[in-house]
Amino acid sequence: MNSAPERTVPQAERAHAQWVLVLLPAVEHPLALYAVCAVAALRKNNVVIMSVDSMLCDRITIAKELIKRAEVLSKSRAGGVEGGAKLCSKLKAELKFLQKVEARKVAIKESHLKSTNLTHLQAIIESAESLEDVVSVLHVFSYTDEFGEKQTLVVDVVANGGHTWVKAIGRKAEALHNIWIGRGQYGDKSIIEQAKDYLQASRQQPVQYSSPHIIFAFYNSVSKPMAEKLREMRISVRGDIVAVNLPSGNVQEENDLSCSESDEDDDELLHVGKVDRENIVASLAFPREIKVEVCNRVNLDITTLITYVSALSHGGCYFIFKEKVLTEQAAQERQEEVLPLLDSFMEGKELFACECAVRDFQSILDTLGGTYERERAASLIQRINVVPDQPSERALKLAASSKINSRSVSIFGTGDTLRAITMTANSGFVRAANNQGVKFSVFIHQPRALTESKESSATPIPKNEAASDLH
Repeated sequence: MNSAPERTVPQAERAHAQWVLVLLPAVEHPLALYAVCAVAALRKNNVVIMSVDSMLCDRITIAKELIKRAEVLSKSRAGGVEGGAKLCSKLKAELKFLQKVEARKVAIKESHLKSTNLTHLQAIIESAESLEDVVSVLHVFSYTDEFGEKQTLVVDVVANGGHTWVKAIGRKAEALHNIWIGRGQYGDKSIIEQAKDYLQASRQQPVQYSSPHIIFAFYNSVSKPMAEKLREMRISVRGDIVAVNLPSGNVQEENDLSCSESDEDDDELLHVGKVDRENIVASLAFPREIKVEVCNRVNLDITTLITYVSALSHGGCYFIFKEKVLTEQAAQERQEEVLPLLDSFMEGKELFACECAVRDFQSILDTLGGTYERERAASLIQRINVVPDQPSERALKLAASSKINSRSVSIFGTGDTLRAITMTANSGFVRAANNQGVKFSVFIHQPRALTESKESSATPIPKNEAASDLH
């Protein structure tokens, strides 16, 4: 009987099948080994398929849960969280892709499943859920870089009324650290470089005359040297901070999160060893409440002066007026009283109004105001520091339009010069100025007109009927 020809067997498959050789006669080794290797390879492939299927099932479950959480987040603020729909849309796109993979319409490797956008989107949601007063997610800010070029920056979460910017980071500490020390792929931008972009953009997007505070939230850890560098740049770090095993037995103090580093330290970081994710130096969570600098100056617009003294704001909202807009404002007042909101915001702050605002307010009051409205106006003016019109340079650069006139430029521009928050019901001007790249610090409220002189021709509404209309 002729012996079978020898066949070349890959080393990896030989390792899987070596154990059967002791059971086979010597003459059958080549064919038997080849056959067993094929079986072993098939078994290995089945294990991989099962692993991918299991991971795929987990990812689909996570995506569905994240969509629910994103929808809740989108409705967590009156008027909605800006960018909430975009976040939901991205999550739904991820789920749709994963479902295509599940239906075998798209081929994918296990490594690709691990690197989907789902990790980043989950980090965004968890960051937003950890903070108060989330204004927007995935918000695009425009800024000018250090070379004078126009750039855009996507901020994952804008919270605390705009005072806090959060970058949510889902990549592993090893990958982030390697990119930083030059071991990443070509074109990879390190977290430190991204931090510089955040700082540059934030300085050009002040909120109530202060640059937003920046937080980098790491959901798969960050190396200690990187955390120290970020803190040196005055960027807060959240997440697990892990040690780096230095070569040549060079050991760092693991509990030292000092912000001071010399140039020699920076050079030394380029030669660090491997990130040790098991060695957690510190775990930093989001604080329950982030302190922000509060602007204590308030500039009152004409619309706010009128709203503050209006009969509607002082119980005179139980009427149906001949003018539709007044009836609508009365209904809004019955639904939500505006005066408590104004008083709450003004409390403890220094009040200002420019001369043109006070002059035009008095003119409107003389024409339309009732007796009690005039009395309230006199009392309010006594509390206000009336200052000359002094519009800021950027306000004067606004191009005139149907929403932007010289009076509004003077009022909002004076508030800008005073570094005060302008209270206003003139949201049209605020949007128009924003569209021209000028963002004023404002507190926007609902308008209320002077109605005292209109009550005699209006139809009263019994309070019990008005109350039933609200339900």
